[in-house]
Amino acid sequence: MAQRVKKAVVPAAGLGTRFLPATKALPKEMLPVVDTPAIQYVVEEAVNAGLTDLLMVTGRNKNALENHFDRNYELESTLEAKHDEARLLKVTHSTDLADIHYVRQGDPKGLGHAGSRAAQHVGNAPFALLLGDDIIDPAENLLERMLDVHEATGSSVVALMEVPKELIHQYGVAIVEPTDNPDVVRITGMVEKPAPGTEPSNLAVIGRYVLRPEIFEVLANTKPGRGGEIQLTDALAVLAADVTIADGVLGLVFRGRRFDTGDRLEYIKAVIELATERADLGPDLLVWLRDFVASR
Repeated sequence: MAQRVKKAVVPAAGLGTRFLPATKALPKEMLPVVDTPAIQYVVEEAVNAGLTDLLMVTGRNKNALENHFDRNYELESTLEAKHDEARLLKVTHSTDLADIHYVRQGDPKGLGHAGSRAAQHVGNAPFALLLGDDIIDPAENLLERMLDVHEATGSSVVALMEVPKELIHQYGVAIVEPTDNPDVVRITGMVEKPAPGTEPSNLAVIGRYVLRPEIFEVLANTKPGRGGEIQLTDALAVLAADVTIADGVLGLVFRGRRFDTGDRLEYIKAVIELATERADLGPDLLVWLRDFVASR
């Protein structure tokens, strides 16, 4: 049995340029998906998997993230005075979710560099890394399943998802071979955003990782790659090739529901889909949607 994962790292230093001008002053991670910031869905996923010690890797103009997960005594007092228990519970929920720490990325050198900033906090232990752009349906228990695979094998585990051929070049793509488990593959290599037509598979890396601490040494020696950034996929490719470290890198193929809130169209779809499932919003929204679509 491998050492149990206790900590999670959430990189949140991106500029969010695809959502300008909204993200000129507001961190993209704080954009609401219905009425909850995207980043809160990710934190709740970690907590539901038993990871309550979180490190957020942030950057400039990200103070709203810390404020959201901190106490707001004035607002709480106002809601208490109004006996508005429902809204008070929503406010205090994010405060009480987890023990959250923060570190600045500094230079914007890519996801691999952001991950490396967690080395001191994580220490010589495995950890989970969750990207704030990806919202995973809580019913799927993806992170818990990844933690189970890690504990059973000792390997680093990467979440993979089948992507249509015409879109796969937009992702980091895994080179894989099968294992005895149809949902688990052994990763033998990775390519970050391959040129169209050169993709080694249709399995894209999505934003969930369970990583052994050896990744930090590899990242420290990883040169800037695509886009002049330190790519996490490049470091994982090195780790995957070293079969002396546990069983290299395994991929868990995810076939559930995922929302990419870093893409504008997918973000809008996420808001609509999740809102339709809400008891307080869904019925009226579905009536309006049907009328709206019929009138186009």
